[in-house]
Amino acid sequence: MLLLYNIGIQFYGIVVRIFSMFNSKAAFFIKGRTNIFEKIRTQLDASSSYIWFHFASLGEFEQGRPVLEAIKDKYPQKRIVITFFSPSGYEIRKNYALADGIFYLPLDTPSNAKKLIALFNPELAVFTKYEYWFHYFKVLNDRNIPIFIISGIFRPKQVFFKWYGRFNRKILSYVNHFFVQNQESLELLNNIGIRNASISGDTRFDRVSQNAAELKSIPSIENFCGTSKVFIAGSTWPADEQLLSRLIVKNADWKFIIAPHEIDNAHIFEIQKLIPNAIRYTEILSNPKESQVLIIDNIGMLSSIYRYGNIAYIGGGFGVGIHNTLEAAAFGIPVIFGPKYDKFLEAKDLISIGAASSISNFEELTDAFKKLSGNDSGDRARKYVMSKTGSTDQILKYISKYF
Repeated sequence: MLLLYNIGIQFYGIVVRIFSMFNSKAAFFIKGRTNIFEKIRTQLDASSSYIWFHFASLGEFEQGRPVLEAIKDKYPQKRIVITFFSPSGYEIRKNYALADGIFYLPLDTPSNAKKLIALFNPELAVFTKYEYWFHYFKVLNDRNIPIFIISGIFRPKQVFFKWYGRFNRKILSYVNHFFVQNQESLELLNNIGIRNASISGDTRFDRVSQNAAELKSIPSIENFCGTSKVFIAGSTWPADEQLLSRLIVKNADWKFIIAPHEIDNAHIFEIQKLIPNAIRYTEILSNPKESQVLIIDNIGMLSSIYRYGNIAYIGGGFGVGIHNTLEAAAFGIPVIFGPKYDKFLEAKDLISIGAASSISNFEELTDAFKKLSGNDSGDRARKYVMSKTGSTDQILKYISKYF
């Protein structure tokens, strides 16, 4: 299996390199890893040790961020280094102030793992939610460097729990402690002989509640909203936007803010074809004008914009799965999303308490819109988020013993 794993890693690198010739994300992936070890040598102090945080992408960064910031707050002398696997995480957070170095994670080969860990000289390593890399974990383990998984989530269909998953279970064996989100994850690990795990919940609740408490004012958004009720659609895809375009026509007294998942010009143009009166955020900055629909054509604003909403729609539910519902719920906003939410416990919880609705077509979207705009579902959403905070403190208390 190790041979197949190594071949798979090399094959992945070749495929991404080919795609980089015509795909911008793949191009960032390759460019960001060019001369990566020289970049690390230049930026880091070779005589220092670091706490290493790895995040797959932007979502995992926001999930693990409360733990990182709690460590920096309690132990300001500690140095922190961050790696990202995905360009969508690195390119947005490459200037994050609390890290002493932020880099792309080189592909998981034996030589890369040895070089990277020698340069980082980590006190401990923290991985958020998932991403289990054999060579990185093995080198860390061989050097007695603790590995922690925070906000871990496991499901019965994952390869770790199959009869053919011995190699993948070996990767898990290198972890010092798993902080998992729920009882099912804990039991799945216990069933394969992993006892070094505890339920801590999901650190995203800490992050979104912190974000909601900050209440950042955005005057341009306030001017757009005026006194109207506001429907905010976050991380949308074309299937979501098709439905929303019909809802907009039927609700002329509402303002709509759409923050698409992909913000390239081609996608923005498609939205504007679908909704001709929609204007871009960059347009209202230079030339404020009246419109019912605003398209957010940048990344990073969405989590702050939810404060202006009355209802939120979360995209992705007609594709691989919904995006982050908690950012909206933390502001006391009920949420609507598509049918693919089965992997997201918080989405199920929000539905069960009447703070969310899942829809499959326009008629269901209309019904959910009417129902959620006329009750106390927003208060239920906020209370749910607040009831789930506290994971960060639990994790920090445990891993502090390893400093």
